[in-house]
This record gives sequence, structure tokens and C-alpha cells, in this order.
Amino acid sequence: MSDRLPPLTALRAFEAAARHLSFAQAAAELHVTPAALSFQIKSLEQHLGEPVFHRLNRAVELTEAGRALAPGVNDGFAAISAAWRNAQRSINNNVLTVTAGPAFTSKWLAPRLFEFAERHPEIELRFSASLRLMDFERDEVDVAIRFGLGKDKGVYSEPLVREWMTPMMTPELAESYDTPEKLSHAPLIHDDSLAFLKDTSNWSGWFKAAGVTGATGAGVRFSQADHALDAALSGVGVVLGRVSLATRALERGHLVAPFRLGLVPPAHFRFVCPLGTEKRPHVAAFRSWIKDEIQSSKAFEGARDLVPVQM
Repeated sequence: MSDRLPPLTALRAFEAAARHLSFAQAAAELHVTPAALSFQIKSLEQHLGEPVFHRLNRAVELTEAGRALAPGVNDGFAAISAAWRNAQRSINNNVLTVTAGPAFTSKWLAPRLFEFAERHPEIELRFSASLRLMDFERDEVDVAIRFGLGKDKGVYSEPLVREWMTPMMTPELAESYDTPEKLSHAPLIHDDSLAFLKDTSNWSGWFKAAGVTGATGAGVRFSQADHALDAALSGVGVVLGRVSLATRALERGHLVAPFRLGLVPPAHFRFVCPLGTEKRPHVAAFRSWIKDEIQSSKAFEGARDLVPVQM
């Protein structure tokens, strides 16, 4: 048995056949005839000195040697495919794929896309609104905007926004609830998107910081921050809103934040991308733009008493 590797075409034929457990389906995927695929697999078996498939009447099964070979070959071709896609993306600077959570996408990114398009008409932005943990190579994503405690390893990660929260409501409701004590009797909207932090980034925490006792905290609950903000915009009640997501509504007067007191949760937004790609022109352009936009929207922060929330 020789240590010399079999031809790449033989390994490719084996990988497809092992995945499908069918010579016919593997041949169709690779656009070759079943006879040609069978020839490639026989070539591989000759190099190995051992069969990799049991040929049954209407099916095939991996032998012990085939089962030992299949995972590594599959991983190898997956790595080659990922490397090829990365090479293509490295020379394609006019397309930028960004993933962010649904709330940040709808409330922060989407309203500002016109500004980015005006500044960088040469870049085509593509968005994936998802909270799923992304694999940059597998999912073909260039940049991720993520919210959390920021334990990012093996990637470029930069803090973007210090999140803080304060009561928000329509101007009409604000006329009725102009003190923390009155607010404790308001119809409250709960944003449970921060529940994963297991801390007091919630109405109970805000009322405690405001010195109000006996607040029940009853009210309607939403699992997504943008849904909670939409409910407040419709006048349903008062939300302990995340300022990063509500800036446009506050700037335009659709919501008001009449109280100085704000809570600062330990989580924050980060700009995340594969190491080294932060210097690619389209990634660097997006990073520069988003930082400029965030800097220009900090007007509300300076007039607040911000209280860090302890884990």
C-alpha cells in the first residue's frame, strides 16, 4: 500500500458517493456517467489496496476503510470550497454581505441605508437579519453586527455602541406620566430581548434605581426589541426602550424619553469580521460609515444619568 494520494477526481467521486450512498446520484451531481464514477472509485480502491464500498444489489455501503476515509475527505472538500469562495470574495469589492439581528436591521440599519448608498454607490449591500451564530466561511458573510457580552475569539471584534435604556412613550402619554411614581401605574411594555443577561436590565431595575417601591411591573411582553418599540409607537404603553434602536423615533419626536435616568446593561453591539478582512476596502468603508453614524446619534446620552446594571 503506497502513501501516495489518489487522483483528486477519484477522491471527489468517493466523497459524493459516500455522501449519497448511491453511485447514480453521485454521478448526476458531478455530471459524469455512473460508469465513469465507478471507474474513479475503483482507481481509489487500487491506490488504497482495499474496497471502500460494499456493492449490494441496489445500493452501496461504506466498508470499514470507507468509513474511516469519508469524514476527512468530506471536510477536505468543504475546506477547499470555502477557500475558493473566500478567494472570490477577496477580489469582489463591490458586494458586502452583512448580518445583524432583526431589531438592529429594521430600526437602525434600514432607515440609514440611503446615507450609505449616497456615500458609497460602488458597494452593493446585502443583509441577512438573523440572531443565529454565523460561520463567516460557511455562510459567506463579510460582517456581523452582534449584541452581547462580546467574548469573540479568533475574529476581529470592535465595540460599536454602549447600549442604555430609558422609558419611552408617545408625547400624548408623556403628559399623563411625568413622574416615576405616576409611571409605575402606566401600561408598561416589556422588552424581553435582554432576558438572556439574567440581570436587572428591566422595569424592576429601573424603578428600583428611581427609588420607586411597590411597582408591579405588570404589562404586555415582547421577545423582540423592535416589536416592543412598535407597540410604544402605536401608543399601547410605555417601553423601557433601547436607545440604539429608538434614536430615529426620538429624533423625529414620534417617541419622547422624558426621564433623565437610564440603565446601562453589560452587553453592547460589536462589529465582527474575519481577522484581516477589516482592512479590505468595502469592509473598511462600511466600518467607517457605521461608526460615523453612531457618533452622530449620541445627542441624548449627554443629558442622562446612566446607571450601570450589575450582572
